[in-house]
Amino acid sequence: MKATVLLVEDDMASLELAAYLLEHQGYRIHRAEDGRQGLDIARRLAGQLDLILSDIQMPNMDGYELLRELRGNPAMADIPVVAITAFSMRGDEQAILNAGFDGYISKPIDPERFTTRVDQWLSAEPRS
Repeated sequence: MKATVLLVEDDMASLELAAYLLEHQGYRIHRAEDGRQGLDIARRLAGQLDLILSDIQMPNMDGYELLRELRGNPAMADIPVVAITAFSMRGDEQAILNAGFDGYISKPIDPERFTTRVDQWLSAEPRS
């Protein structure tokens, strides 16, 4: 089986599409509907997660706060976190990367490129 991925997304259509595409490629998927739920799952599975894909704008805890919590915990600090967001204005991608995300995928998700992009982050060098 391929890597274990946590999807954190409050839009059910986006969550289900991403999960479907990744599961079809053999990934083990865990789902969270907001940042707080994502953090709880990440804490529970910290040693098992290979990648976290997170929306930015969510209820209860947004993607930026989730990222801060993950990076502030030594057990989760090295898990790559990629933003999946509809923020696609000029400068948004750079602002997201500057905040500490390891990558950026714009929505709507392109089914033909999505798993290839995920594969790239999973094969990248670990965070230092």
